Amino acid sequence: MSAAKGKGPASAISTDQLLRFYRQMVAIRLFEERVNDLYTRALMPGLAHLYIGEEAIAVGMCEALRKDDYVTSTHRGHGHCLAKGASPDLMFAELLGKEAGYCKGKGGSMHIADPGTGNLGANAIVGGSAGIATGAAFASKYLKTGQVAVCFFGEGALGQGLLYEEMNLAQLWKLPVVFVCENNGYNEYTHFSESTAGGVTARAAAFGIATETGDGQNVREVYTLATSYIERARRGEGPAFLEFKTYRYHGHHVGDIARAYYRPKAEEQEWVTTRDPITLHGVWLVAQGVIDQAGLDRIQSEVAAEMDAAMEFGIKAPYPDPARVGEDVYA
Repeated sequence: MSAAKGKGPASAISTDQLLRFYRQMVAIRLFEERVNDLYTRALMPGLAHLYIGEEAIAVGMCEALRKDDYVTSTHRGHGHCLAKGASPDLMFAELLGKEAGYCKGKGGSMHIADPGTGNLGANAIVGGSAGIATGAAFASKYLKTGQVAVCFFGEGALGQGLLYEEMNLAQLWKLPVVFVCENNGYNEYTHFSESTAGGVTARAAAFGIATETGDGQNVREVYTLATSYIERARRGEGPAFLEFKTYRYHGHHVGDIARAYYRPKAEEQEWVTTRDPITLHGVWLVAQGVIDQAGLDRIQSEVAAEMDAAMEFGIKAPYPDPARVGEDVYA
């Protein structure tokens, strides 16, 4: 059974993993749908950037990591946080500004972090986490811990000089970091072809970094590439740059409702109906005899109940004492 390019049965991937891929992607999707609900009901302060449509990348990459490996995230970071092992109830609490949240309600959607699972944090600065991930990789090499850092970013980060400085250092020092470009096609409201000259992977290749492009809607392909390049980095063979083609189903953020002025509705519909990562993996699982449709429906129901309970926990959790506003801040 070969998982490469998602073709054929996958003996390299266990049945438990294949089913976990599905459950984790469903969890991210349903979490994000409830985040959107909280925003539209005016229960959540600030904005959130939904990861719906991109779930396979976070799940495939994080499944290939050890618990003590590191990830750094983006402003669209809920999926990475959940895939690395965060608890949804504490995530909802954080998004709602509650004391029980991972950052005591002070980080919110764009700065959520969970060091206990190796998540060094989301980042509202485009490309801003590149230095954090590369620094973590440097520490791993210096201390000989064998840990790998995965740096998630969107194609919009290709316009940030920091990313190139970090790729240069990572290659010079053969650091165990994997740069993951989630190319969803749009830098906020601009198609990346209008802002990004040349090829995406060509930029990393110029530093001599190993590069590859994969289908971000195929969780098995993501996992296969992730496993190969993460273990390569762990062996001391240096960094890698992976580009995954994907698509965000919703707007740039939850307030971006009418998107027709910058991307075609027909394009959205095509991705949603023919390229959905959860649907594609579910169909494959049934075709391979791993599970039947009733089993998939059961997973959906179980996860929905878990997410409802987690959201309710976040809503009912108390706010922090206003007297603690000065704690955990540096300026």
